[in-house]
Amino acid sequence: MKKEDTKQRILAEALKLFSVNGYDAVTVEQVAAAVSIKAPSIYKHYRSKRDIFDSIVACMSEMDMERAKEYEMPEGTSEEMAEAYQDIPMEKIRVYTKAMFLHWTEEPFSSDFRKLLTLEQYRDTEMARLCQQYLSTGPVEYMADIFRSMSDSDETAWQLALEFYGPIYLLYSVYDSTQDKTGALAAIDRHIDRFSVYMERFRGGVAKAGKS
Repeated sequence: MKKEDTKQRILAEALKLFSVNGYDAVTVEQVAAAVSIKAPSIYKHYRSKRDIFDSIVACMSEMDMERAKEYEMPEGTSEEMAEAYQDIPMEKIRVYTKAMFLHWTEEPFSSDFRKLLTLEQYRDTEMARLCQQYLSTGPVEYMADIFRSMSDSDETAWQLALEFYGPIYLLYSVYDSTQDKTGALAAIDRHIDRFSVYMERFRGGVAKAGKS
């Protein structure tokens, strides 16, 4: 087995264990057993269990940046990238949002990371911060930056972001608990499509108000 393959398997298997049992309950020995190597071999790749966790977080950050680039979504605040945020059509937002939902539900590494943060957010302040960053406040703030260029105030942009992202966040739980995965994905599509229609009407109203 190649060294790089082993490193990645350690991360994947450790994250899988963390997402089920919690970070504190998992030992290096359990991770090694899941990878089918001896515990001392873990230390050829990572200094400690904490180093494994930090590497998982680094992987998630890299995946986020790669996905934003892939779907040509801006990285940075609306103040830093005002022109980029102003030029985002709703169709691009729709495609990116669906891709992110699949990322958090169907990709094993990302899905396990989401489950870990959901499980641990009330036990550990760092996990709570990461949960906010990746799954709640962070996405809402990102969408508010996008909607700020389409609305008449920061308050309106924040409200639009809540109305857009709230059902998506709820549907993560629906997706996890239902056998009808196709139905959950269809619900995402309906929500995004209806919100897109709403946003077109809203933007038209803002434009008319600006001319009057």
